[in-house]
Amino acid sequence: MERLILIILVTVPGVLSGAWRVTYGDQCALKGASVVIKCEYDYPWGHIVTEVSWSKAQYVAGELKKVLLSQLASPPNHFRYVGNYRGDCSLTVNDVQHTDEGQYFFSFVTTLNRWKSPTPAHLSVRELTSAVQPSTVTEGGNVSLTCVSGCLAPINIVWFRDGQTVPNPVFQVEREHAGGYYCAVLGQETARSASGALNVQYAPSNITLSMSPSAVKGSWATLICSSDANPPVTQSGYSLYKDGHFISSGQNHTISDLQPAHSGLYYCQAWNNISRRGIDLINSTEVHLDVQYRPENISISMDPPHVVEGSSVNLTCSSAANPAADNYTWYSSAGSTFSSLLQVGSGQVLSLPSVEASHTGLYLCQASNRLGENNSTEVLLAMKKKGRGRHSLKIVAGIGVSVFVTLLLWLWLKKRSHAKKNAPASYEDEVSYSTVTFTPRKPSPPHHVDNSCSKAGENDDSVIYTSLAESS
Repeated sequence: MERLILIILVTVPGVLSGAWRVTYGDQCALKGASVVIKCEYDYPWGHIVTEVSWSKAQYVAGELKKVLLSQLASPPNHFRYVGNYRGDCSLTVNDVQHTDEGQYFFSFVTTLNRWKSPTPAHLSVRELTSAVQPSTVTEGGNVSLTCVSGCLAPINIVWFRDGQTVPNPVFQVEREHAGGYYCAVLGQETARSASGALNVQYAPSNITLSMSPSAVKGSWATLICSSDANPPVTQSGYSLYKDGHFISSGQNHTISDLQPAHSGLYYCQAWNNISRRGIDLINSTEVHLDVQYRPENISISMDPPHVVEGSSVNLTCSSAANPAADNYTWYSSAGSTFSSLLQVGSGQVLSLPSVEASHTGLYLCQASNRLGENNSTEVLLAMKKKGRGRHSLKIVAGIGVSVFVTLLLWLWLKKRSHAKKNAPASYEDEVSYSTVTFTPRKPSPPHHVDNSCSKAGENDDSVIYTSLAESS
């Protein structure tokens, strides 16, 4: 029994030792981490510890004093005593900040006395430092991440990019790897370094060409080129092309007075001094500029061009329009007493199956689309009566007879000339010549011709013949 009591007394702090003592060492903590200041204390035999406390050396009114931690302005549980009343006096400091750096003292009170440590425990506060090498790299290059701790104690490091874990500190760069990188203590991620930026440069991509507003003839349109690039494409780095031909430089191009000739395929080209797979100039997709306008250059064609009474004729209306004309209206002065134009039909083609005198007159076509309408010039529809054909035949027949008589006369004169050479000289005096007269008939005005045979001498073209007589 005595032996057991002796063992207990030896193991109890202060028993038989008779020494007042506090032992601790200096500590290095990383900003944002938690640190434990290891501490042990002892006291003489017969004392029972009733109170423990930690204080920190602070300047108060220009004088360095020991201020109890409970009296310092700090967040709850920032300082937490993790020791006991039997020899362990350890102190935990959570979320260490630079203001926590300094000298700390432990003191305790027993039933018989009190003790203050004459020497302090020094707490140093350091930070993690991250390095991104190189900090600027072209897409496809390699990057290495390095983390340096200000404290000598080994720590486990984890890397983050904008809050996302980075699995490998050495990697080949893509454009999405750009961002802020920092390292932290594994398990105590609040202890982290300042963020280091990685700048990834790459050639233009996602090049787009947009147009606004809608393209209507006479209005205006702006073509805007944009791209995703690092460094960004400058104004001189953009070029605009139409149907493969250079138009202008710059990000914006404005056409103030749109015309149909501006229609075509447009694309823009971007460049920022960086190649992508060996290509310096990158093109956008082609965009079709479609300039729309109401019908214009409206014309009327007639088939057949010459109309005979009773025949059919088609009047066709043509126009240039975008979108194409979808409505045609026909107007005519035919049958109008006051020569005013009246609507006579619709559709692109106006058909008259049997032309009559009442159909003659001026015709006009009106073409329209959703943008507006326009009129053609007026076209005259005239009609020829059927009798005009027989009259023309008579004229042709008369000309044919005249040519035939002339030929006969020429042959007769040639024969006489030959006979004259072989005849006696007195024969020449006995020949008498006659004059041949052809009287052309003037064209008569259009008139109606009866289908029955006409009387002799009525409305005939006159061909006057003279007889050839030989004097005896």
